[in-house]
Amino acid sequence: MMGNAAGLPAIFAQIYTEGKNHMEYQTILFDLDGTLLDSLPGLLHSVNAAMIRCGCPVHTYEEVRSFVGNGVRKLMERALPGQPDGPGLEDALAAFAEDYKTAMFSGSTPYPGILPLLKTLHEEGYAMAVVSNKTDSAVQALVERFFGEFIAVAVGDRPGLARKPAPDGVYAALSALGREADCAVYVGDSEVDVETARRAGLPCLSVAWGNRTAHTLLRAGAASISHTPEELLAAIHAGGAGLQR
Repeated sequence: MMGNAAGLPAIFAQIYTEGKNHMEYQTILFDLDGTLLDSLPGLLHSVNAAMIRCGCPVHTYEEVRSFVGNGVRKLMERALPGQPDGPGLEDALAAFAEDYKTAMFSGSTPYPGILPLLKTLHEEGYAMAVVSNKTDSAVQALVERFFGEFIAVAVGDRPGLARKPAPDGVYAALSALGREADCAVYVGDSEVDVETARRAGLPCLSVAWGNRTAHTLLRAGAASISHTPEELLAAIHAGGAGLQR
């Protein structure tokens, strides 16, 4: 394990010291929205910009929260009233995409504790990647802007890869990292992430600070739920003791 605890916040330095002998997990694949990045304000802005453009009712924060997780097309299908597959869908998608070019940056911020978490994991020598259902160009831009110092590989929704919960993005990320699945773990905030990990044959560490409640995650079969980045770091250091692939 590489790195040391110097320069880390006290709680992370303590967990670093306590966990430095544990390295069952060597590769960590993160979901993006709701896991590393609080992107709901930007998504809300762009969804409602699209609704206004199409003459449809706007949505609340909680409504948009419930819509996310399966990519932008499914997001807009859920946002459109009446016939989500009707002729207005393409117009709504275009309006969303135009607004989100700027809203994705102004309306997104890392969750508290995430940057210290990534710094710790990076210094300890873990390989890390992002696997998201967000449009690939947005994933690349957001990861570079907010997490580029620590994460070099990001996989979003792109031609030739089925969206999560299909395991395609997980396999693409592992290939880009040059890592095997045996020592990898998937981290996410939704039932889609639990199912993605299952289909990919990876253990899943779920987090409860994102777009789904702990109750929803438990109903989806989550085997581990962290409520803070500090708890997540401890779970990673523990190597997922007791978790099933």
